[in-house]
Amino acid sequence: MFNIGWTEVVIVLGVALVIFGPKKIPELGAALGKTLRGFKDEMAEAPEDEPDLLDEDRD
Repeated sequence: MFNIGWTEVVIVLGVALVIFGPKKIPELGAALGKTLRGFKDEMAEAPEDEPDLLDEDRD
């Protein structure tokens, strides 16, 4: 997908550690995990309340 190797991942994590600090990294990881989990749950639900736009009657 992004075609990055282990070296690039280590560099990105190192830069994130320098920018945010060691105390903030776990908080950012938890927030990212909650966001991705919520997104996954919303994508898995069937859209029940939304009208089907493809089957609308056209005049």
